[in-house]
Amino acid sequence: MDLATAAGVGGGGDAPLFKEALAWQAFSRTPVLAIVVTSYGEIWSGSEGGIIKAWPWDAIAKSLSLTSEGKDMASLLVGKAYIDLRNNATVGNMCLLPAADVKHMLVDHCRAKIWSITSMTFALWDARTRELLKVFGIDGQVDLARLEAPVMPEQFIEEEIKVKPTKKEKPQGSFTFFQKSRNALMGAADAVRRVATKGTFVEDNRRIEAVAQAMDGTIWSGCTNGSIIVWDGNGNKLQDIHYHSSSVQCIRALGERVWVGYASGTIQVMDVEGNLLAGWTGHSCPVINMAIGGSYIFTLAHHGGIRGWPLTSPSPLDDILRTELANRELSYTMIENIKVLVGTWNVAQEKASFESLRSWLGSALSDVGLVVVGLQEVEMGAGVLAMAAAKESVGLEGSANGQWWIDNIGKTLDEGISFHRVGSRQLAGLLIAAWASNDLKPHVGDVDAAAVPCGFGRAIGNKGGVGLRIRVYDRRICFVSNHFAAHQENVSRRNADFDHVYRTMSFNKPHGSTASATSVQLHKAASANGNQADEDIPELAEADMVVFLGDFNYRLDGITYDEARDMVSQRSFDWLRERDQLRAEMKAGNVFQGMREGPIRFPPTYKFQRNQPGLSGYDSGEKKRIPAWCDRILYRDSRPVSIAECSLDCPVVAAVTAYEACMDVTESDHKPVRCTFSVDIARVDELIRRQEFGKIIESNEKVRSLLQKSHIVPDTIVSTNNIILENQEDVILRISNDCETSKAAFEILCEGQSITKLDGTKYELPPRASFGFPLWLEVQPSVGLIEPGETMEIAVHHEDFFTKEEFVDGVQQNWWCEATRDMGAVLLVNVTSSASTETITHRINVRYCCLVPSATPPVTNAPSGAVSGSKNNQSNYLQRSDFANFGSSEVPNLCDVPKRSM
Repeated sequence: MDLATAAGVGGGGDAPLFKEALAWQAFSRTPVLAIVVTSYGEIWSGSEGGIIKAWPWDAIAKSLSLTSEGKDMASLLVGKAYIDLRNNATVGNMCLLPAADVKHMLVDHCRAKIWSITSMTFALWDARTRELLKVFGIDGQVDLARLEAPVMPEQFIEEEIKVKPTKKEKPQGSFTFFQKSRNALMGAADAVRRVATKGTFVEDNRRIEAVAQAMDGTIWSGCTNGSIIVWDGNGNKLQDIHYHSSSVQCIRALGERVWVGYASGTIQVMDVEGNLLAGWTGHSCPVINMAIGGSYIFTLAHHGGIRGWPLTSPSPLDDILRTELANRELSYTMIENIKVLVGTWNVAQEKASFESLRSWLGSALSDVGLVVVGLQEVEMGAGVLAMAAAKESVGLEGSANGQWWIDNIGKTLDEGISFHRVGSRQLAGLLIAAWASNDLKPHVGDVDAAAVPCGFGRAIGNKGGVGLRIRVYDRRICFVSNHFAAHQENVSRRNADFDHVYRTMSFNKPHGSTASATSVQLHKAASANGNQADEDIPELAEADMVVFLGDFNYRLDGITYDEARDMVSQRSFDWLRERDQLRAEMKAGNVFQGMREGPIRFPPTYKFQRNQPGLSGYDSGEKKRIPAWCDRILYRDSRPVSIAECSLDCPVVAAVTAYEACMDVTESDHKPVRCTFSVDIARVDELIRRQEFGKIIESNEKVRSLLQKSHIVPDTIVSTNNIILENQEDVILRISNDCETSKAAFEILCEGQSITKLDGTKYELPPRASFGFPLWLEVQPSVGLIEPGETMEIAVHHEDFFTKEEFVDGVQQNWWCEATRDMGAVLLVNVTSSASTETITHRINVRYCCLVPSATPPVTNAPSGAVSGSKNNQSNYLQRSDFANFGSSEVPNLCDVPKRSM
């Protein structure tokens, strides 16, 4: 990976640090995953395998001093000048750092420390000395042995399962399918456990996904299970916050507030004490990044959408804007209509001809925008279920048979020309797949998949459901293909299967999705403290539309085989429907609560003899199973009542336009069923809505007044604008917050530094990147929050002797002590509020007077207002009367200082 730096000057200047970007190769083979610039201008990077490297500022500055003709040489020199920090963490032959990928790095400017973070561990470093201070885990305990292992590959599972061949099976006899399945599954489970114990498989739903520092100096880390862990600057765990169950994706802080973005699209804002102030659904997909600018925090969603939110939220401004926009709703509401074709078929482990697929799906494609197909019994058998269970346990799915069906249905739909597959999911014999037309595809995204097994103790996929959640015009539509318990008498088990699927289905990225690739995983683990308000709400209940399809296996009651055949031949379907188990259970409220079904005007779809056309093909064997409508398609939309119109409050309204079975298809003992929906979707025209929002901002005086107030920075006072350091004593700089209502956030940067030569002339050194502090100067804390009416004390300290070093390929080549001379630096104190990045800046001149005799005349009189660190000075503090107000005439060149975003 190439590292290129074009950062601003440490003091927040607009000019780039380098006239020409300096680029070099950081790692020859391993990609860089995280990079930071320390308070002293060093560049630190973390990569795969736990590699951490640092490039000293002196090496970078030396390379930059070369002419433009020597740019290639400069890149070569700085590329080799890195420090391999693993050497600083090695005791004997043992490296104290885990060999896991360094996914995040964070600079603690408040204490001049660096945090390097893997998925499960933290390492804390001294930014000045590069010393490793501490390694600890998510639980806060020091654990040097915690390692993260790669996911187990599919081939390894198959090999493990094949290691010990099973004994030859006896002839069928009484050795039932269920007994064989149980034995095979136990063997598969043992194989998975063996691989797991070898350390090649680990599953943990509490991995670190995001990290940030709040303005009070605390470190916030977000995990995949939705928890947020707050640490102090020394790596001690302060609190564990858990307000949402979805994975934390990003964290940003300003002033006394912290914003958190989740994989569910939710945004929350908290104060620095961890109290939840507000939460809302910002996007229909994961919030992957956030940035602060002006008076807004901007959120980036996985689908590329960017939205801005006032930093003051929650506030009275929100209520005004919400009311005004609601009054203009009709102007930006658009109604889209799409045609959706849904098909279900229990294929009984058979494969269909092209003519059968055309009859089932191809004949109904006119004007269809979305096609969703669910299959049952794609493949069965003990071995298949065992392999599927083993794959599922390590996040793998799919089979050759499943892929055959997907490919051939795609050919029927003219995939690649007229339609594009947007997602699929397989669980043993259950399969669901979806295709979108060329016209609809740009409006389809965030396809998530899920699977819920219901067989053999809710663990095996011979029964259960597979689902797809698809965002269409920013509305979530879920499709679930199911296979419920068989046999006439198992009505309650079928009801329980539906309830289990509905309540436990949890979506994540599917195999085969053509949506943008993402590493986001939606973890729905239960909260440790159980304080989520939405924990008990099923994900399917939150969708705007849900379609259940499949072999539900509900039969006909109170009728004989011959009676049923007679009624079918007479097409007396209404009479038969009165004996339908599903209809009776829905009327009783036992299953599919709140869902609808189109009128059934086709014969029962089960059970038929294979390859026998017409109604004469019903089962006439020894068992003579009574014909039944096992294969069904049910749905619900957003309507609370059947007469509601489509609007933003009722965004999805669907109507069944066709519901039929393909009786001419004979490959299976079930007939395929299809249902066509006409779906109205209400969406927001974002362009018009933004225009209306702009009109409200311009015309509403109350809104304008509140926005102006949000830009006000708290009145703040500093104790001096000149500091003189002698020896190694701390000089105390005081910053006082004169505002009685708001906290003041501050950060201290170094704008530049100089060294006085032996002849008495000053030599200006190139400004460092980031906070820009020279190694001889310590300022702690350099960031923080000041309570209303309170004063913050800042320790300014001179480090008397510091060492310069030269490294080549991570190995120290030379070192020496820098000669002591008079040195100077200009500090900038930037103060902001919590509601805006508006900044008030104050300059402070810092000078170190060397006690070693030199050609430089000794300083006998300190500038007016200076604070001295000499032992002869009776006090390091100025009286209140000596304080200088920000913005006063005593502050030099204040108007020339560019404002800097925090």
